[in-house]
Amino acid sequence: MPSLHFLLPLLSLLSLLPLSLAQSPRGTFIDCGALVGSTINGIEWLPDTGYVSSGTPKNITTTVTVETLSTVRSFPNKLHCKFCYEVPVFRGARYMVRTTYYYGEVNGRDSPPVFDQMVDGTFWSVVNTTAEYEQGLSSYYEGVFLAQRKSMSLCIGSNNHTDSNPFISALEFVILEDSVYNATDFNKYALSLVSRHSFGYNGTDNIKYPDDKFDRYWEPFGDNAHMVAGNKNVSVSGFWNLPPKKIFETALATGPKKHMELIWPPVLLTNSRYYIALYFADNPDSSSLGGSRMFDIIINHVPYYRNLSVKPDGAVIFAKQWPLKGATNITLIPVAGSNKGPLINGGEIFHLLDLGGRTLTRDVIALEKFKKSLQNPPLDWNGDPCLPHLYSWTGITCSYGRRIRVVTLNLTNMGLSGTLSPNISRLSALNGILLGNNNLSGTIPDLSSLTRLGKLHLEDNRFSGEIPKSLGNISGLRELFLQNNNLTGQIPSSLLRKAGLNLQTSPGNQLSSPPPY
Repeated sequence: MPSLHFLLPLLSLLSLLPLSLAQSPRGTFIDCGALVGSTINGIEWLPDTGYVSSGTPKNITTTVTVETLSTVRSFPNKLHCKFCYEVPVFRGARYMVRTTYYYGEVNGRDSPPVFDQMVDGTFWSVVNTTAEYEQGLSSYYEGVFLAQRKSMSLCIGSNNHTDSNPFISALEFVILEDSVYNATDFNKYALSLVSRHSFGYNGTDNIKYPDDKFDRYWEPFGDNAHMVAGNKNVSVSGFWNLPPKKIFETALATGPKKHMELIWPPVLLTNSRYYIALYFADNPDSSSLGGSRMFDIIINHVPYYRNLSVKPDGAVIFAKQWPLKGATNITLIPVAGSNKGPLINGGEIFHLLDLGGRTLTRDVIALEKFKKSLQNPPLDWNGDPCLPHLYSWTGITCSYGRRIRVVTLNLTNMGLSGTLSPNISRLSALNGILLGNNNLSGTIPDLSSLTRLGKLHLEDNRFSGEIPKSLGNISGLRELFLQNNNLTGQIPSSLLRKAGLNLQTSPGNQLSSPPPY
């Protein structure tokens, strides 16, 4: 693909087509910590009890005017343990995921905690709401992710900087149309919003639903010296990202032959790759006077797009993977022959996230079925079992090769009740099962398909029935601990004669040895 200095991606110029009728956002809107649902500005918000199995709903201690900020769900401050919302989705659809946080001194401290958030197996960002909270504001984070399974997880976890319980106020999963941000390969990447602004707009609230059909937030941006009236008649339905018509009603502009310089986005960027979309539409009143509005776009002294001709029907220039670091300077420079100065209406910039991968589906299904066989599974057994790396499930060890597999299950002394599901035999990469000193009951399933299994520790439980003869067929089995259960029958001769096997069956069982041959 053509690129500037072989580093910069191809830029595309799209014309704007006729406007379609606005639709309500499609998706799931969760009021975290709420016990009942509500309808706000035409959007139905649901209580979170059907989506999360851990944490505690709480009312904040400060007064707020936005109903969804009055409650939170608070999670234990347990280092690198994740607590997840599981939300049903349409596999293959693209979702805008937004998390909202308003502390409200729910932990009894002046400052909110700092913690991590993840989507499925991808580390999304650190959540640090301190600056906004000091100004009395809530904080939101927005990303675009592909639904790779029939559910998506949004997880919260404590990191090394977390000093009190993590929390969340609201969670949204909104389906995007196929054209939106479709230049990104969502099988490899996700997008994390850095900034989205309507230039020249000075309203007291963000532009959002119903102006934006997906309820994206467009924040005000501009200075009085360059604010001008925009175009109220732009058609946007054919534009891939489907921006709201309202962002074209205002603009920043300069006079003829004058440059425009913007420090945008208004934050310092980490050294990485970014998706950028800049929106333009000329004022028809200005166009009726004749002449042209053409200019070059320069970002940090590097040409972004040359000879852009802005007309009333509008255009967008986007870059899929543009490298940026630190402060970003956008300069609009009139070209020779243009008798009108530069103009800009809006902009979006996203950080490009590498997807973290996902645990092999077969292993995930097997673990989910094992989880269902437990009456009290570990609280953090939600989301992806192995990813992100620091946030694998309690008791799970994984291998991270070409395929991500579960290799050890160690839930020793966890106070577990329930049974040992036969589906555990589908975890074919397991080399160790350590479930000693729990309250597990039922029979021991056939585990002979676990050809890599070296350790099987089931001691100090309430297993009953006979020891499966098939255990003797596991060639690599070196430790089999079965003492202090309720097992009966004969010890299989294949185990007694197995070379190198450390077999522990007593005390606590009613077992006999097979008759001598």
